[in-house]
Amino acid sequence: MRPGNKIVFLADVFADEIPGGGELNNKEVIDLLACAGYDVIRRKCSKVTSKFILEHSDHPFVVANFIDLPANCIEVLKTLRYVIYEHDHKYLSHRNPALYPNLTAGPRDLRYYYFYKNARAILCQSRLHEKILRDNLGLSNVINLGGNVWSLSTLEKLREISKKNKREKYSVMDSPIGHKNTQGAINFCNNKDLEYELISDPTHDDFLKKMGKNKGFVFFPKTPETLSRVVVEARMAGASVVTNELVGAYSEDWIKMKGGRLVDLMISKRDEIV
Repeated sequence: MRPGNKIVFLADVFADEIPGGGELNNKEVIDLLACAGYDVIRRKCSKVTSKFILEHSDHPFVVANFIDLPANCIEVLKTLRYVIYEHDHKYLSHRNPALYPNLTAGPRDLRYYYFYKNARAILCQSRLHEKILRDNLGLSNVINLGGNVWSLSTLEKLREISKKNKREKYSVMDSPIGHKNTQGAINFCNNKDLEYELISDPTHDDFLKKMGKNKGFVFFPKTPETLSRVVVEARMAGASVVTNELVGAYSEDWIKMKGGRLVDLMISKRDEIV
């Protein structure tokens, strides 16, 4: 593709609606593509029609979260040029590989198989994510991007946070999402007599500042995290992390870094991933 070409980016929601980790990542990818000279057409999956897809059939599609994408649109896309930018485990009916032995489901619990198979590439977030997807779908068109994309301003804020002195406390993310397992992290801290602080904030920057005041971050997800942005943010903020084997970031060699070194790596990832 040459700069000036169009790219159609499909997702269930975008960061201006819900500033979740996947949505913030997608926003940066879209912005970087635009800066590189591409005309990126954003469209919510619930608003996509087969007519829209056919009208843009000369252009490549990036399909991010697509639960709201109508089935007839998926059928049309299968014949076109697209990549799937996978943020979780939508190829499983329960979207949680941890429900199955060795994180591998039986054929009856797989879905969208040919949508994944026909993609030019399935883009994964970490080695763990890539392995789980390969083990479940048995496909070869899988690429590990080995990270996420953050804004330069967020990365520089994390660099500054990493330089600050830390309190002898552990941060626990106060999340209403069950599979983030806030209670499990609290129980761990109580059992180990660790002083902890529940942290939450509707503003991402303020959440990072709160987390960055403490020396550690405790997180025990119940679902395999394809990467876990919050864990990588904790490391960039200079914190140690106590977690389990379900965090994708810990399958990457760079997770040994923290603070400014990891910030520098994630700056380079902006270009590498896009």
